[in-house]
Amino acid sequence: MAIDHINLSRFDLNLLVALDALLTERSVTRAAARVGLRQSAMSHNLARLRALFGDELLTRGPEGMRPTPRALALVDPVRIALAQITTLVSRDDTFDVGTAERLFRIGLPDSAEVLFGPALLAHVCEAAPGVRLRHYATDRLFDELDADNLDLGIVFGPLPEGRTHHKQRVLGTDNFLCMFKADRVGVSPPISLEDYVRLPHVLTSQRKGEQGVVDEALASLGLRRMVVLTTPRFVAVPFLVAGAAVVTTMHAKLARFFAGALGLSLSPVPVELREQPITLVWHASYDRDPAHMWLRRTVIRIAAEVGWEHGSV
Repeated sequence: MAIDHINLSRFDLNLLVALDALLTERSVTRAAARVGLRQSAMSHNLARLRALFGDELLTRGPEGMRPTPRALALVDPVRIALAQITTLVSRDDTFDVGTAERLFRIGLPDSAEVLFGPALLAHVCEAAPGVRLRHYATDRLFDELDADNLDLGIVFGPLPEGRTHHKQRVLGTDNFLCMFKADRVGVSPPISLEDYVRLPHVLTSQRKGEQGVVDEALASLGLRRMVVLTTPRFVAVPFLVAGAAVVTTMHAKLARFFAGALGLSLSPVPVELREQPITLVWHASYDRDPAHMWLRRTVIRIAAEVGWEHGSV
């Protein structure tokens, strides 16, 4: 798109800063405090923005200021534009990993934390002593990225529907294995489809209900299984399986990790299941941020070191 220098020169770019604060805080008073202005000045900026966009942008409701549909459509373009401008004018156009101080917030399931976290932590402690990490469990990944509550997300399995500003990089793939305590269930590997359906199952799911990819595959064969326990915590499942006559189906990398330590048996799943992607996700506003680029490269490199196939940087 060609730049309209004449019209753009008449536009006060500080209004974008005010707009971002207003859309984030949804309060004139809090937006003013966020950018260091008086409330009256922020009210004046809101009036100018309304005239510029031909829209109320924020309207009063029973719970405070509510963004209009036009305002909601502006949230991400404005944030991305400001992030790119910040990168352009910032003097910190490089990231000195040895001296930098920064907190990175990563959303990931506990399975990824077990398999990937130790290697990432060891690398950060050695290479970037001023960098701190904070891990979060979240089932609202894209919302948290949009709210700037997370820097990165690591997802096992299919991603929910995202938008163009949600950047993705496939780190690898994983398949599934059955895991059980052979002497408790009275079955030796490989488990048959008959035994698989007969035995009670433990399901790992962060969604409501007792249905997973296994149930969809079984349904296509006209079969059902009995799920006796559902938990959102992947790392709890091996201990549950070790202590009861149950079977579970879980990501192969995590299953192999625990099977040896807990004396559990592994078996191919007797129904066909698709391989699952392991995906790195981030917001486009951090695309050119040098520190964020270092973190993404680090994650991709360590994913390869721990045995995940990965794409290019």
